Amino acid sequence: MEIKKIFVAGAGLMGGGIAQICAQKGYDVTIRDISQDFVDKGVAKVQWSVEKLVSKGKVPGTVDEIMGRIHGVTDVEAANGADFVFEAIIENLEAKKELFAQLDKVCPDHAIFASNTSAIPITNIAEATQRPEQFCGTHFFSPVPLMKIVEIIRGLMTSDETMDTAEALCQDIGKETIRVNMDVAGFALNRINFPSTIEAIRLVEAGVVSVADVDKGMRLGFGRAMGPLETADMAGLDIGFNAYNAVYEETKNEKFCPPMLLQRKVKIGHLGRKTGIGWYIYDQEGKKIGPAPLMHDRKKK
Repeated sequence: MEIKKIFVAGAGLMGGGIAQICAQKGYDVTIRDISQDFVDKGVAKVQWSVEKLVSKGKVPGTVDEIMGRIHGVTDVEAANGADFVFEAIIENLEAKKELFAQLDKVCPDHAIFASNTSAIPITNIAEATQRPEQFCGTHFFSPVPLMKIVEIIRGLMTSDETMDTAEALCQDIGKETIRVNMDVAGFALNRINFPSTIEAIRLVEAGVVSVADVDKGMRLGFGRAMGPLETADMAGLDIGFNAYNAVYEETKNEKFCPPMLLQRKVKIGHLGRKTGIGWYIYDQEGKKIGPAPLMHDRKKK
């Protein structure tokens, strides 16, 4: 199937990144969020990223050409001409199902739906539509313009044609792909990654090691570009919390249960860069100042 028009639901970190790489490849992209303010902020961040890449000669074309392919909207009806839909909204099953139920009524019959969920089973989301055969998962990693891998996830009803089309599109926009052939919560890579991040939080919670030393150790000892807690702050602690819960609710395996410290931080709104504090504290430009204080840090003083 030929894909010309792409609709991206969600103008946040992930949705903006997906819209950006699609536009850089020449696709006509409509990006939608629930308010004009969210749309404007999302498009502005995309432009900032495009400007950096163009100035370094890492993407062809001009900023105006690339940004001219991105159209920001707040109306779901704008998906009425989409050939392919990427969803990248909050990690909440009911919110995703509500959105896809709306999109199912608006989009052309041939349109393929893909969720960027990091943990929720694809089949559970697809049941909100009348096209489960045309529904798959495309799990991008953050930051989308830089991270090369995408998981292509098959739901229980996903057709071979849908898998092939989604994989070909993701490869065309510059990504390497792996196929996840069974629809388990957390898919493949996060089923590997989540337990290590959760264990890192538990070690910090117990006072065994500091936040900064966890990240330094993982960077220098395992060659990671960012430590697990730095990565969590970038993605949003609430996103991680909801993803861990999705896997835990399906498996009932304690290794996926969100630690108490993470639960408390999410409850009080310490969600990472987007709130100015998570595992670290950030200035107004989103630059890291230093680790956020924890209860046992205060006791030492």
